[in-house]
Amino acid sequence: QVPLVESGGGLVQAGGSLRLSCVASGSILSINSMAWYRQAPGKQRELVADITIGGSTNYADSVKGRFTISRNNAKTTIYLQMNSLKPEDTGVYYCKYSTPIRAYWGQGTQVTVSS
Repeated sequence: QVPLVESGGGLVQAGGSLRLSCVASGSILSINSMAWYRQAPGKQRELVADITIGGSTNYADSVKGRFTISRNNAKTTIYLQMNSLKPEDTGVYYCKYSTPIRAYWGQGTQVTVSS
């Protein structure tokens, strides 16, 4: 089990920004894609953004133009830059690394946006 460790969550006012990070503490081979998901209270976990190993990105409609996913050159760390945050962005944010064999999840980091 290779843990993924998220950081950067917190409490921010609407309109503010946060930057989330996700670091793989060990070696993960054959990564296909890396992604950020979120889960709001009482709701299902949903995809926020993902990035392929080739660098192609995809965003949920609700965050397009406000959030940016990126990764480091070593492909061990991903980031989520979140700007113009809204109260509806509140939730626990999880990172996920996918390989042909399995997916790895982080433990989650809380993001709370106050109005």
